[in-house]
Amino acid sequence: MNHSHRFLALGAAAISALAFASCGGVSDSDVASIDGTTISKTTFDRWVTVAASASQDPTAKGAGAPDPPNYVKCIAAKKAAAPEPVKGQPDPTDAEFKKQCSDQYTQLKDQVMTFLIRSTWLELQANEEGIDITDAKVQAEFDKARKQAFPTAKQYADFLKSSGQTEADLLFRQRSQMLEKAITEQVQKASKTATAEEISAYYKKNQAQFTQPATRDLNVILTKTEAEANEAKAALESGDSFASVANQYSIDATSKKAGGKLPAVAQGSQEGAFDKAIFSAPLNKVAGPVKTSLGYYVFEVTKETPKKVQTEAQAQKSIKEIVISEKSQKSLAAFGKAYQTRWKELTECQTGYIVADCNNYKAPKTPATAPGQPAAPTAPPSGG
Repeated sequence: MNHSHRFLALGAAAISALAFASCGGVSDSDVASIDGTTISKTTFDRWVTVAASASQDPTAKGAGAPDPPNYVKCIAAKKAAAPEPVKGQPDPTDAEFKKQCSDQYTQLKDQVMTFLIRSTWLELQANEEGIDITDAKVQAEFDKARKQAFPTAKQYADFLKSSGQTEADLLFRQRSQMLEKAITEQVQKASKTATAEEISAYYKKNQAQFTQPATRDLNVILTKTEAEANEAKAALESGDSFASVANQYSIDATSKKAGGKLPAVAQGSQEGAFDKAIFSAPLNKVAGPVKTSLGYYVFEVTKETPKKVQTEAQAQKSIKEIVISEKSQKSLAAFGKAYQTRWKELTECQTGYIVADCNNYKAPKTPATAPGQPAAPTAPPSGG
């Protein structure tokens, strides 16, 4: 991966691009207004060019951003880059190239608008919460990132030239990241503690989490029939070793290979009848046969380890971390939902620049099903 990749993502709009509107609505020179703060078309156009420069499409790199509404430059660039058609196939038409340019522009437009809107949301939210990140702090963090991505001054200068960005753009991007982090930390402040009541409630609700079940080490022989199981049991009772009898009778390859040994069988991990038999059998005495879905078991318990329960006091430290983590996740989720809802309601976008983050966005309607055709299945909601 190229070192410059982290900087090729859309940076943030320069602070000067955010002006304050004096009245409601979106002026002709702007693409959006967010609670009175506007984003200009000039800023939008410049960032579309930057996004096009970062595109994987070589025609976008060569000709810059698509040029709506006629896409003259974009069509010419795509024509020049198009491979020769397969013999017998017609050349792509201008209309087909125009459709490609239009689709590319729509994708870039949505990407840039979403980025510019969300960058502005961060600025406005931070301002409301009194979060102030100085230019010196931003510069210090940026310098660290720059030195990692571009070890030499020439590499950095070449990147600025190829990407069409300025250091001011990159610094604002750094500022946006720092604002987002600061807002997140502020939301999480109330979740940094866990009370004794919360710890106790969690322990009582999740006791199984702090319980290590009883286990037993076994010698086992699994046979297909009850008659074979009885033969194996008789051989064991006559003094033959488990290893030799397992080798002769057992159909369980794993325990057979281990001489019949099956260590650390946890209580509740086997089929009901077999589990009950294992944990009620005395030590060092051949038991069975026990019928299961796999066949018939003859077994012997060689070691038992009782159940261990961690007390609330012993588990307190780990429970505290869990409770704090859960509270943090819940508070962030609640804040994120309220944050997006609130700022979307305050975001109005210019016709032709409307994206999902705009209050005046309308989701496209599902295409009507042709007469006589079944409706296409719909995907389940994403849940997020």
